[in-house]
Amino acid sequence: MFQLLLAACVALLPLGAMAQEAATEGAASVAAPASVSNTTNTRAIEPTGDSEPSAVVVLGDGAPDYTAWSQLADRVEQALDVGRASDQVMADLRKDLTQWRELFADAQKENSIRINTLKTQISTLGPEPEQAGVEPEILTQRRTELTAELNAARVPVQTAEEAFSRSNVLISEIDGLMRSRQADQIVKLGPTPMNPVLWPQALADVRTSARLAWAELETSWGSDAQRKDFQQDLPITLVFLAVGAVLLLRGRHWMMQLGAYLRRKRSGLSRGVVGFVVSLGQVIAPQIGIYFLVIALYLAGVLGLRSQVVADVLPQMGMLIFGALWIGNRVFGIEGANWTVLELPSAVARTEARVNVAFLGVLLAFWALFRNVSNYEGYSDATHAVLLFPVIALIGYFLVRIGRLLRLHTQLRARDEQHGAFRNNVLNLVSTATTLVGFVGPVAAAIGYNSLASWLLGPWVLTLALLAFLIVLHRFYIGLYGVIAKRDEEEAEQALWPILISLGTTVLSLPVFALIWGARTTDLTELWTKVMAGFKLGDATVTPRTFLIFAMVFVVGYAATRLLQSMLKTSILPKTKLDLGGQNAISAGVGYVGIFLAALVAITSAGLDLSSVAIVAGALSVGIGFGLQNIVSNFVSGIILLIERPISEGDWIEVGGQMGYVRDISVRSTRIETFDRSDVILPNSDLISGVVTNYTRGNAIGRIILPVGVAYGTDTQRVEEVLREVAENHPMVTVNPPPSVLFSSFGADALEFEIRAILSDVNYSLSVKSEMNHEIARRFAEEGFEIPFAQRDLWLRNPEALQPKPKPKTQRKRKKQANPPVSPTLEDMQNNADEGVEGEGDE
Repeated sequence: MFQLLLAACVALLPLGAMAQEAATEGAASVAAPASVSNTTNTRAIEPTGDSEPSAVVVLGDGAPDYTAWSQLADRVEQALDVGRASDQVMADLRKDLTQWRELFADAQKENSIRINTLKTQISTLGPEPEQAGVEPEILTQRRTELTAELNAARVPVQTAEEAFSRSNVLISEIDGLMRSRQADQIVKLGPTPMNPVLWPQALADVRTSARLAWAELETSWGSDAQRKDFQQDLPITLVFLAVGAVLLLRGRHWMMQLGAYLRRKRSGLSRGVVGFVVSLGQVIAPQIGIYFLVIALYLAGVLGLRSQVVADVLPQMGMLIFGALWIGNRVFGIEGANWTVLELPSAVARTEARVNVAFLGVLLAFWALFRNVSNYEGYSDATHAVLLFPVIALIGYFLVRIGRLLRLHTQLRARDEQHGAFRNNVLNLVSTATTLVGFVGPVAAAIGYNSLASWLLGPWVLTLALLAFLIVLHRFYIGLYGVIAKRDEEEAEQALWPILISLGTTVLSLPVFALIWGARTTDLTELWTKVMAGFKLGDATVTPRTFLIFAMVFVVGYAATRLLQSMLKTSILPKTKLDLGGQNAISAGVGYVGIFLAALVAITSAGLDLSSVAIVAGALSVGIGFGLQNIVSNFVSGIILLIERPISEGDWIEVGGQMGYVRDISVRSTRIETFDRSDVILPNSDLISGVVTNYTRGNAIGRIILPVGVAYGTDTQRVEEVLREVAENHPMVTVNPPPSVLFSSFGADALEFEIRAILSDVNYSLSVKSEMNHEIARRFAEEGFEIPFAQRDLWLRNPEALQPKPKPKTQRKRKKQANPPVSPTLEDMQNNADEGVEGEGDE
């Protein structure tokens, strides 16, 4: 379906056809170059299959005949200088130049093995010394012989390169001339269809064409031989006629019923997928019917020359009409449909949109029919403008209506906050452009710019059709992804794969957009040739083929590296005596080396010689080094961390006020997970140049200090014995060295002791302290030891200042009646502190 629709879009390019025909009629013709094949030692390349004869001439040894090439090039240059050759002649010359250019491209590869061998031999002898007589005579003579052989081997290659560059220039000149002519044809002012003087002649031309067509039919049917052939082919003709009529009249309706039946049998996104696939039959079935009808007409033998022109365009007309019906249904939906792409406020608006799209398809079909008939009849520019103007005016009218409906859709979507503004902005732009084209096209045609109107209206309608098809195809991708991945509609719409596939489809459709807007096939093939030729990187040529080879080899090498890393981490390194940090360092080092080797092998496999760009790369590296010195410093620091391993994954470290466990060491930075489960990313240079405390370097043994206080008057010796028993009885405390208890000082409130113990795993220090504190509280309660706590007594000086001042009796009575008495609060005490309130504390 996609290929058929695109073929119809490309076929209906009225501007390109009219521009080329007008240029052909008004330009002088130049004879096509003849192949030089008179000499005995030259031959033309034989065509293969049904292809046209080749214009290139080669010698007996397969080398290009540069004499014949020079004659062709001179002829092309003369035609370009004169500038009067027709478009067809210039197209033929360009085709010959393209064939010669392909021959020269192959000739540039001649003697490549011999040239590389000679270069290697010369480089083996070393550079020629500056002073004569320094090296042996035999080496000098050998270098001279090899250099002469190398120059002789390079002659055919250099000649082919010169001819290749000349052919490139000539092809570019021809393309520029053709584009210039096409642009001139677009802005060419012709007769205005609003001139009533031209109308009688246009109607007379139409009547003449109809009369001649009817006369041809009568002549064909009146022939005895033709009637005899018709009688012989009558059965098969009737079969084709019946099948074609049934498919044309009922095929679309049957496919719509089949789609509705299959959708009722399914649910979810599968309904849309099945419905889209079956809906393609709404175009394919009638199109097959049209082909059968055309075959039946040809078998009947009743068609004249003009009737054959009409019959040949019938499949294209059917594609445009039924394609427009299909696009209207898929984009605006029908009653009860759930596949609507563009939302409209009511069923009446949706019906109006479908009708507008259908009328555009019918008008384009009649435009295609008129173009073929006009080309055959050779209508004048005046007749062409008069007969085409009603079609142009109607197309402009329906474009304005569609632009209004698109704007209505964007207004509805703007009220929905769930949809982004980008799509609405694009649709607003499309609706504005559609309305503008709908107005400008008919006005330009009325003034006399018929080519400009044709260039605007026809391609814009086809552009809208192709955009609509891409949007419908995107919806199909979403549904297909949801069915395959078993996702619901909302998840499928947010997935990445449908967007990527739609983006790829859009990129592939760009050549079709270019063809719609008047680009020639030769323009696209020339662009493709330049892309395949690649670009120069020093002495190396980077082409899509070399890039593909590089990418494939690098991907294979990268996958092999990751596979080796996984095998080392899971199967080999755990069975060694290396610690976890050493295992991670080896695995990371293997990964870096593997990626470097993969890139190196990929460059070599692609045939890229980067030695010629070494100086440029060195200069760039200096500039990059200054601009990215911090990144380079972190990279080098990461390599040092992997080699020296002052810290390893899983270590408990403290650096720059951040404390936590090392979770990952990469080339540029190190990730630390803090105790509150947040990640801190530290540059590797900070770990190398700064002070780092590693609590678990080499082992997990560490010391804790637990302060304990008892009340004055307690037996200190007994307290020390109890604390030592508590420490020694804990399973995490090591026996050697044993824990120690210190009577550290006489505190302000208590006698202060410290338990200093070495733990077998310092990572459990907090839990060990908690367990020891519980055990100390229990033992102190059993021994009757008191754990002191600070007490404070507050003395108030001048408390009388806090009492309220006495008031007059009448005022007190009035106050008593209004509010109850209020006692002084703590806030009042604080506010009166400046009146002599002070606090003192002691034990």
